[in-house]
Amino acid sequence: MTITRLAALGGCLAVLALAAAPALAEDLPDICGSVPEMDHPMMSQVPISSDEAHAALMQSMTSMSGMGVGMMAEDIDDAFICGMIPHHQGAIDMAKAVLDYGDDPWVKQLAQTIIDAQTAEIAAMRDWLARQ
Repeated sequence: MTITRLAALGGCLAVLALAAAPALAEDLPDICGSVPEMDHPMMSQVPISSDEAHAALMQSMTSMSGMGVGMMAEDIDDAFICGMIPHHQGAIDMAKAVLDYGDDPWVKQLAQTIIDAQTAEIAAMRDWLARQ
């Protein structure tokens, strides 16, 4: 695996993600909103709250920061797995914030389902990596 290959793969994935963002945003309900200056479809038009619940939700996004690095692996299978682990961990962390601070029973049940499923998927991905 070369640094050049890693950088090229990371750059391609970033371009694809940016290109897909507007199309993905079209399918979101208005409640999801967007912040023009951030140009990210999942950010709310409402200013980011400083309350503990929203702080926990935003903090959970930091575990996804390793996604881009992981996806730079030379082998596409490795890149996929290495990118998905932090992505899944971010989803788990977000779901835990909802369990801690959420009110809606359906959303909390969905959060628990996500935690259970993605915890198992992370374990399977780590096992796969260990066998490589």
